[in-house]
Amino acid sequence: MNQTASPAEPLHQTPVTLETSVSKGFLNQALGIAFDHGYYFDPIRRHEIDARCHKFVEAELEDLDAFYTESNLGRKAHFDARQVLVGGIQPNLILGILLGAEFIPAAAGDADITPACWKDRPLEELPRPEQLLEHPLVRMFDDQIRSVQQADGLQVIPPFFWDASGRAAIHGAITTAQKFLGEQVFLDLLEEPHRVRDAMNWITEASILLVRHFAGSAGMRIGEVHVGECSSCMVGAAEWGSFVGPTLERIGRELGPVRLHSCGASNHLLTHFQKVEGLRSLDVGGETSLARVRQAFGCYFPVSIAPPVKLLTGGSVEALWEWTELVLAENRGGELVILYHLEPQYPLTTLRQWREKLARVANNGKA
Repeated sequence: MNQTASPAEPLHQTPVTLETSVSKGFLNQALGIAFDHGYYFDPIRRHEIDARCHKFVEAELEDLDAFYTESNLGRKAHFDARQVLVGGIQPNLILGILLGAEFIPAAAGDADITPACWKDRPLEELPRPEQLLEHPLVRMFDDQIRSVQQADGLQVIPPFFWDASGRAAIHGAITTAQKFLGEQVFLDLLEEPHRVRDAMNWITEASILLVRHFAGSAGMRIGEVHVGECSSCMVGAAEWGSFVGPTLERIGRELGPVRLHSCGASNHLLTHFQKVEGLRSLDVGGETSLARVRQAFGCYFPVSIAPPVKLLTGGSVEALWEWTELVLAENRGGELVILYHLEPQYPLTTLRQWREKLARVANNGKA
């Protein structure tokens, strides 16, 4: 069990890092790139488009130290231009396609699948997870991995990975259950708990199997796992502890240390986060109290936090800085990354002023 920090734990000064990732929507507006079906399923074509995106971001957003990647996933420190993403699709979308959902690209943004692809089907009809490895999509990705490996000067990044660090990425079981079963899943937690638990266990097992499979295909060592539990903040603390916590512990045991993403207000869940064996870092939304995170996990626990979207779109440096000052005070000198995903509606002037102000504070403690 992760240990609760003592309130008397001494402050220490660790630099606060600001990370900027760039969205497809931003690059669609800037470059006119359409992120179509071929972008996701032809890795060489994708590599060419990604190279164009990286070149633009490096040239035009250099002062933001920005990086083109999926939100919260790829990291600039683990990137070089040789990398080719095979099956670079959001994790629960891949799993949904394997269950028969239709892939729906969006020219100006993130792709999706047809919603609630298993809503009206009995869970008993779910394939055994190992059967997924025989699916034509998995075989195609395996063939593409081998093809990239045989090409000179290229480095393959397989499905469920976003850079060369070995950090896998999956969606959490309740988030994926909502995707496959629809909003009814939140009522079913109370009315049909066994059905929800069975679905979450299947999702967890299938995700573990696919991560292991593609890591093996590409010769990738699994170092840690980002688990995107985007929806888990919508359930009560008791339900989280009973349903979500055990899936994270299994992921930690079978794949590696867990980085837990919970994008909504998660204050009511922190006590249960503490109990998850294998949890090694947190990635939370700006509505979560960093003071309560530090009280629960201490100053030495790695945390990343994103400002509320309304502050990023609002255009007010003052409002964004007011939130930042509170975060810095509550952080108590701990290991912290502030991150955001650049969308076309975010004013660049505001973000640049904010970044400069944060840099001054980091250097001399004065805004």
